[in-house]
Amino acid sequence: MPRRAGLIASLLVAALALVTLLPPDPAAAAPKKSHWVASWVGSVQGPYPVGNPSAQPDQRYAFPSEAAGARDQTLRMVVRPDIWGREARLRFSNAFGTKPLTLDGVHAGLQLGGPALVKGSNRPVTFGRKASVTIPPGESVWSDPVRLAFVKRPDDRLLAGRKLAVSFHVVGESGPMTWHAKALQTSYVSPPGSGARGHEEGEAAFPYGTSSWFFLDAVEMRAPAGAFAVVAFGDSITDGTASTMNGDDRWPDVLSRRLKAVHGNRVAVVNAGIGGNQIAGPAEYGPHKPFPGGPSARSRIDRDVLALSGVRALIWLEGTNDFSRNGNASLETVRSAMDEVLARLRRERPDIKLIGATVVSALGSSSPAHGFVEQDEKRRDLNDHIRRPGVFDAVVDFDAATLDPTSGGLKEEFVPDSTTGGKGDRLHPNRSGYHAMGHAIDLGLFGPAKGRRAAAK
Repeated sequence: MPRRAGLIASLLVAALALVTLLPPDPAAAAPKKSHWVASWVGSVQGPYPVGNPSAQPDQRYAFPSEAAGARDQTLRMVVRPDIWGREARLRFSNAFGTKPLTLDGVHAGLQLGGPALVKGSNRPVTFGRKASVTIPPGESVWSDPVRLAFVKRPDDRLLAGRKLAVSFHVVGESGPMTWHAKALQTSYVSPPGSGARGHEEGEAAFPYGTSSWFFLDAVEMRAPAGAFAVVAFGDSITDGTASTMNGDDRWPDVLSRRLKAVHGNRVAVVNAGIGGNQIAGPAEYGPHKPFPGGPSARSRIDRDVLALSGVRALIWLEGTNDFSRNGNASLETVRSAMDEVLARLRRERPDIKLIGATVVSALGSSSPAHGFVEQDEKRRDLNDHIRRPGVFDAVVDFDAATLDPTSGGLKEEFVPDSTTGGKGDRLHPNRSGYHAMGHAIDLGLFGPAKGRRAAAK
């Protein structure tokens, strides 16, 4: 028996040694499939200068003619990707242009500071392997994937919060420029007639600043399986009016940082807010009939949600502008439009978790279009609808987080404007208010990508 036991032990040791020498199972060793995930969005809203920018520098030197638009010059748009990957792709829009837009000399690099880039980070961007692209009026186009050589490890914590500079040359005259007015982020422009300068990593070519984004409206990153995006969809209170210029402290930014602390580089929060936006109106919208608040939520859901990759949740905060003197909509009209959009999302993308956000108070606002009692009554009735079981998959109560029950308006500490340091308009929360809103969101809503089907079980 001792001899047999020793023989068995020897055989087991030999078998174990053989297993360790065998090559690994290819299926077990193969990395999980990666996919594209929306990492930054700047929802386009109309032709410049129609819109609601914040802290905008004088643009007459960068763009002397609104009709001509950009002319033989380079724009360097600065954006903050919410997750990083080794590969990115960029979407350029001519949605509200009236003539074909030709871009060349497109580059993407890591911002050092101002318009200057980290040395060696700038990379050329192509379209169908060509260095230029022409975008017809009303259309948009995605670039080819561009390798971001400076991204060694996408989960490197030192990349979090860093900014990507996307540079592109407008060939000839662009005509009316498709833009996002309220970037609350400084970008840079070379003088008209200065040509293609996007390959340059220094700042000498870019003397002019802008607090808006032009033509570029989305960035996606190649991310591991399981990574996903949350779309913050709405009006100026999502866009960030009265938050800090270049401070990244809108409520979606606060939510992003909280999610990063838990999930790291696996969840992106992208901001699809537009200042002045409405759910139901305006009834008509186009380059020849623009409106400062952009096209309705109902009409832009394709471009700003459905066309983006990797979206697994949407937080929708909107309704104030519909009930303002600019919108003058009935509760029934707004409620019906909201339900129509939700029904479409459930039909076409049942994997997206739909989260409703209650609308914050504007009662007593100094804005001539807001702050009256009838608007507040409609707002509270819409909030009752949002809270009703089955309308959304979950609800975030921003109203409760910001309301002063004594006055019926915003809490006093949320009123002073953080962008300009002014007294505030009692319509837009300041940095403190957005901080409270971002912390009012239950992070349990954003576990692994379960979507609406799992939530409905």
